[in-house]
Amino acid sequence: MPDLAEIFRGEAGRCTATLIRVLGDIDLAEDAVAEAFAIAAEQWPTTGVPPNPGGWITTTARNHAIDRLRRESTRTDRHLAALRLETDDMQPDHDPELDALDGFVDVVPDDQLRLMFLCCHPALATDAQVALTLRLLGGLDTPEIARAFVVPAPTLAQRIVRAKRKLRDNHAPYRVPHAAELPERLHAVLATIYLIYTEGHTATTGDSLTRVDLSREAIRLARVLTELMPDEPEAVGLLALTLLSEARRPARTAPDGSMIRLADQDRTQWDRMLITEGHTLVRACLRRDQPGPFQIQAAIAAVHADATTAAATDWSQIVALYDQLYAMRPNAVIALNRAVAIGEMRGAAAGLDALDSLDVTLLQDYQPYHAARADLLARAGPRDAALAAYDRAIELTANPTERRFLDRQRKAAADRTKASAADEESTS
Repeated sequence: MPDLAEIFRGEAGRCTATLIRVLGDIDLAEDAVAEAFAIAAEQWPTTGVPPNPGGWITTTARNHAIDRLRRESTRTDRHLAALRLETDDMQPDHDPELDALDGFVDVVPDDQLRLMFLCCHPALATDAQVALTLRLLGGLDTPEIARAFVVPAPTLAQRIVRAKRKLRDNHAPYRVPHAAELPERLHAVLATIYLIYTEGHTATTGDSLTRVDLSREAIRLARVLTELMPDEPEAVGLLALTLLSEARRPARTAPDGSMIRLADQDRTQWDRMLITEGHTLVRACLRRDQPGPFQIQAAIAAVHADATTAAATDWSQIVALYDQLYAMRPNAVIALNRAVAIGEMRGAAAGLDALDSLDVTLLQDYQPYHAARADLLARAGPRDAALAAYDRAIELTANPTERRFLDRQRKAAADRTKASAADEESTS
C-alpha cells in the first residue's frame, strides 16, 4: 500500500485549495481535509487505497464539510455554502467553475501551479502569501517554513493565522485569478517554488540530507512556470538556479549517506546535462539585461559550476554578484553568504570581519550563521570560540545527516586544539 504520508504530501494541498475555492474558509477546508485523511488512516489498511486517492479525499472532505455546515447552519451564508458543496462537482479532473474563468485552465494546465496562483492572494503581504501557500500546498509544515523565513515556529504560525483571519474578515474572494492578474502574483509564486526547492535541497528533518520529492516537484513547477511565462526573466532565473543547484546533488553525500561539503565534492559526479541547461538559461537572462534576485543567484551557482576544482572557483566574481544581490535585496541572509564568500576570497580572518560587521539580531537562531562562523573560526582561530559556535550550530540542526557532519567538523577542530596545546607545552 502506498505510504499515507506520501499521499498526504501529494494530495492535501490540492484537496484543501479546491474546498477553499468553494467555501471561502481556509480553516474549515483544512479541518475537512484533515478529517478525511483521519478516516483514510482508519479505512484504507482494510479496504485498500482507492484508484484515485485525491478524489476520494476530496469527496470525503466535502461530505464532512457539508455535515459540519448543516450542524452549524444558523446563518444564511452557512446554508448557502452547504448548498454549493452539495451541487458543485469537486472531482479534481472536472471543475467547471475553474474551466469557465477566462480560459485559465488552458493557460495554466498544471493543477498545483494554478492553485499556487490562487493562494497568493493580493490582499496579503508577500511574506504572508508565501507562508500560507507553503502551508496549504507546498508540502511543508510550520517548522520547515519557519526555518525558511528565519523566524521561530510560533511566530510563523501566528502569521499564518493572521493571514487566514485577514482573508476571512475582508471577505476576500478565493477564486482562480484571470490571466491578466498573473504578473502581480508571480513574485510570491516564485518565492514559494524556491522555498519548496530549498527544503528539498537540505531537509529540516528526516533521515537523509535531501528530500528528492520536493526538489523534483519544485523543478517541475519551475519548468511549467517558465513555459507559461517565458518572457518573465525571474521565472527563467529560478529554473536555472534550481537546475544548477540540483546538478550537485549526486556529490553532496557519500555512499554511506554522510554529507560532503562543496569544497570536498567529487565534481565529476555533478550532472553535466543539468549544468549545461542551467548555463544556457543564465546566458539567456544576461542577454535580457533585466537582473533580478533569482537571476543573480543563478549566476552565482553558474560560477560554482564552471569551476572544475574548488580551488579554481572565481570567488571575486561571486563576491561581486553578492554585492549586486545585496544592493537589490539587503537582508541578513544575503550578507551572511557574502561574508562566507569573502572568507574564501581573502581568507578566514577577512570573512570573520565581514561576519562580525553584520546585524545578527535575526541570525541568532539561524543554523547556517553559526555553522559558517564555526568554520571561519576553526580556520582563523581562536578555536575555543569555534567549538562554541559548532555547539550552537549542532543545537539548531534538526537533520541528523547534517548534525553528524557538524559533529565531525567539531571533533576535527577539537583535535587540532588539543594538538596545538600539546605542541605549545612541549616547546615551553
